[in-house]
Formats: sequence, C-alpha cells, structure tokens
Amino acid sequence: MTKIADHPIETPPRAPSPVHRFGTLAVHAGSPHDPVTGAVIESISLSTTFAQTSVGKPVGLYEYSRSSNPNRDNFERAIAALEHARYALAFSSGSATTANILQSLAAGSHVVSISDVYGGTHRYFTKVAATHDVLVSFTPSIEIDIAELIRPETKLIWIESPSNPTLSLVDIRKVATIAHQHGIKVVVDNTFLSPYVQNPLDHGADIVVHSVTKYINGHSDVVMGAAAFNSPEIFDRLSFLQNAIGAIPSAFDCWLAHRGLKTLHLRAREATKNATGVAKALEASAHVVAVSYPGLPSHPHYAVTLKQHRDGMGGGMLSFRIRGGHEAAERFCQATKIFTLAESLGGVESLVEVPSAMTHGGIPREQREAAGVFDDLVRVSCGIEDEADLVADVVQALEKAVVGPKIANGLASANGNGNGHA
Repeated sequence: MTKIADHPIETPPRAPSPVHRFGTLAVHAGSPHDPVTGAVIESISLSTTFAQTSVGKPVGLYEYSRSSNPNRDNFERAIAALEHARYALAFSSGSATTANILQSLAAGSHVVSISDVYGGTHRYFTKVAATHDVLVSFTPSIEIDIAELIRPETKLIWIESPSNPTLSLVDIRKVATIAHQHGIKVVVDNTFLSPYVQNPLDHGADIVVHSVTKYINGHSDVVMGAAAFNSPEIFDRLSFLQNAIGAIPSAFDCWLAHRGLKTLHLRAREATKNATGVAKALEASAHVVAVSYPGLPSHPHYAVTLKQHRDGMGGGMLSFRIRGGHEAAERFCQATKIFTLAESLGGVESLVEVPSAMTHGGIPREQREAAGVFDDLVRVSCGIEDEADLVADVVQALEKAVVGPKIANGLASANGNGNGHA
C-alpha cells in the first residue's frame, strides 16, 4: 500500500461562479465588440507577427502568433467560462492536448488510465509516452482499483467519462478524492459530453480536456483540442509547452470553433434528444445484444449520470452490440441512409462506425475485448436531424443487417444452393 503523500493536493481557487447561465455565456464569453468599428463578431487576425514601437515593446498585447493570437485568446476565454475554469489553452488537436499534458510530467512518472480510452490516446500512452520514460497502467475498473495501482511515482490519473466507445462512466469525485490524498492530479476527457452536459472541474478534476473537433466546434470542419483548469502552476507549465512545442491552432480555426461554440447548448440538447430516441429503439430490438447509453436507466452507471450530468442528460453518443457479429456490424453501417459511415463524432450530422476496425483498430484484440470493444460493437454519434428520421433509419438498417442475410440464406438453401452442412 502506497503511503499517502506528506503534501496532498490542495484544490486551487476555483473560477468565480458565472453570473450568467450557459447559453448566455456561450454567445458572449470571449466575444468583445470591436472598439473601433463596433463589430459584434470578432475579425480574424491572420497576421503572424505584430509591430513594435521600440525594441521589446509591442504596440498591443501581441508579438508573434505562436505565442498568442487575438482569436485564440478569445476562444480560450470562452472555453474557460463554459468549463467553470480560471484558465484554458487551445491546441492543434485533441491528441496534441494529450501530448502536451503528458510532456509536462517528469521522466520516470507513472500514469493510471482507464482501459477504455480513445484509440489515439491509447496509441500515445503505449507507443510515445514510454519514449520519454513515462509509463501508463490501464484498468477497466478505476474506482475499485485506484488505491492498489498508485505507486510513489504516480503523478496522473486519466479518465474518460463517458469512455470511448463503450460509454462507461466514472464517478469523478470518488477517484479524485483518493488521488488527491496521494498528491496525484486527475485529468478528465470530457469530449463525449461537452461542457454543456458535464463540468468535471466541479467534481474534483484538476484538468478537463476536449477534442474541440467534436461537440465544441460541432460542424466537422476544424481539428483542434483544448484543456481547462484552475491551477496557476498548471497554466504556467502547459502554456510554456504550448508555445515551446508549437502545437497551436490557426487563427481561422479558432474563429470557426468559437462560432460553433455559440450554439453548443442547442446542439447538445438536440443530440441528446435524438440519442435517447435511438437508444430506446435499439433496446427494444431483438436484433441487438446490448445497448450502452448513459441516458437510459438500464445503464449500469446511471446513478453517475444523475449525479454528474446536467439534468441527467445522456449526451449524443451511444454504442450497441448487434446480433450476427462483425459482419452484421459492417452491414448495419453500410445500410443506414441518414447516418454516414465515418470516423469522428459530435457534428451536426449523424455518424456510425465499427470501432474494432476503425477508431480502435490499432489496439490489440485482447486488450480491446478486455475493455469491452468487441467486433460486433457499433458506435453511434447522433446529430441534430429529426429524431423520427434517425430512429426509422436505425430500424431499417437493423432489418437489413440481421434479417436480410437470413432470408437470403434460406432462399439459397430452398433452391438447392446451400453448402450441405446442417
């Protein structure tokens, strides 16, 4: 049993409680009117460098866009406001966000992560982090195992809640309480829910990360990441690495993502409504083995949904196991008419994919299945189309994927074209 650290983590001062509610903040945070023209929407500042009145004295706040840029600053302020954070930093991708956080750890550090993480995160943890002597241990049940997995060199706990792609939930406060007793920081990947549905810092997390590419931008036209936190020390370290490594988003991408952010609450509500309808249809189907959606009372961690999510919302993501194995999963994804077979998630359009062969294909099968990522698993991202149309599309695709081949095989056998085996 690891001895509790002499200096456990002290929670840094939180950002002041926002005066306005989420929708108002989404529209107005980080969106000042232009003092010269009165423009209510900020301009895109494409300049890479900024004039100086004398050596070392820039005209305004900016010197060089890798270090800071007006569009990036405004977007970061908006993210901080929506995640109830004092600080936020934007990066060139969600993976770059992960990399910067792991790079902030000293050589020889140890990280504990849930097993069921995004494939790119798993790839970085297993193939890149070790090259700078940071080791990662995985567990499928972090709330139960955390105390046993902590070592003297453990510096970070990594959580996805909901996890990708099985939609498992973690009680953030429960894990953070134990981690902080040992002086260990907790990171929560909040990509699947967005700041509208969940604010991990309110539940004890030290850093919340996002693939902005997904729900925050919401229109499948920007690749970006972000991290938000309250600690000045974390800000100093990560902002230094943001500049030193240079994994920054462009001004145009920041402008686009900020525009997308302004409608996040509307999109998240509609996506949740649609996912709830689709999940209920799947749960009622005889062609489905199991459905994982945090908004359903049947979800094993539904109590966590009620505790951590806004109004018990399940979000727009779900996954299910289809009868007929991997072949049926592929047929389902190819039979949908509204849902597009594609990777990524969180856009206005609905998507489906087979994680074992796509987003998580790089993870060895034994490790995938230990985390619940079976070959018959289908991941669904519900967009903002009409709920009835999405439900109808799922139902017809299930019939084609599961019933269609049986009918075809039966006709083939009746016509004497069977393979002769009972």
